[in-house]
Amino acid sequence: MKTVSRTLVIGVMALSSLAAQAAEQSCSTVKMADPGWSDIAATNAIAGFLLDGMGYKAKVDTLAVPIAYGGLKDGQMDVFLGNWMPAQQGFYDKFIATGDVTQLSKNLEGTEFTLAVPDYVYEAGVKDFSDLNKFADKFKKKVYGIGSGAPANLSIQEIIKKNEFDLGDWKLIESSEQAMLAEVQRNVKRKEFVVFLGWTPHPMNVQIKGMHYLTGGEKYFGATGSVFTLTRKGYAEACPNVAKLLTNLTFTQDMENGIMADVANNKVTNAAAVKTWIKANPAVLEKWLDGVKTIDDKEALAAVKAKL
Repeated sequence: MKTVSRTLVIGVMALSSLAAQAAEQSCSTVKMADPGWSDIAATNAIAGFLLDGMGYKAKVDTLAVPIAYGGLKDGQMDVFLGNWMPAQQGFYDKFIATGDVTQLSKNLEGTEFTLAVPDYVYEAGVKDFSDLNKFADKFKKKVYGIGSGAPANLSIQEIIKKNEFDLGDWKLIESSEQAMLAEVQRNVKRKEFVVFLGWTPHPMNVQIKGMHYLTGGEKYFGATGSVFTLTRKGYAEACPNVAKLLTNLTFTQDMENGIMADVANNKVTNAAAVKTWIKANPAVLEKWLDGVKTIDDKEALAAVKAKL
């Protein structure tokens, strides 16, 4: 009788293990959103490298922020590593607070996201949002933003609509991150006045000499913030192993800046820059892969290290 019971227990355990592996196989492709920002391209590449070593595949789609949130709500996307708070408070209220999207974990602290100017503009007296309209003609009443629908752009549009800081007749120029920075650099080269969306971590803080963040916009942009990892509703329950990895994934300013600088300065891919950074800092894998398995239920740490 004991032998029969033991056999039944072993059989149930084996079936449970097979069921768990089958569930993970259904999670084998992780659909991730990228709003076209350098920092999220870097963190997506980190996640992609780890997932690849674990036997999964990261499928990254470039989507505007509103579309990314909609994709998470509708179940078309699995993960978004770029929930910048408090800049995305409006999206938080609409999607996360309602339970349609899950805020899984915090992945970065100490961020800053607000309007910025180059050093010569700052030295000329533009140090606060209230200073902008004093130099309206020099700025040509333009603020350079990023992609349409981005939360920071919406904040600028609200400032203009409400005529805050006397900016009611100013215009927001929307474009990709890369196009915005190219326009800023053209203005810097000519020593012309320019105000634009700036944030850290990002290589722009080094590339734009003497870049300064303006004070006074905390009502719309918040003070220093954090970035969170989002998933579609129920993802952690459906794909617990990937969710464990995502929960473990935390980044630092130096880490992200180092990877982004490698991409910008050495013209390498994000994947190559991530691999270089991890090779130089392998200890980080211990934390990221703690309690994480490969898709076939083996220890993830050894499998990922084998990819270096």
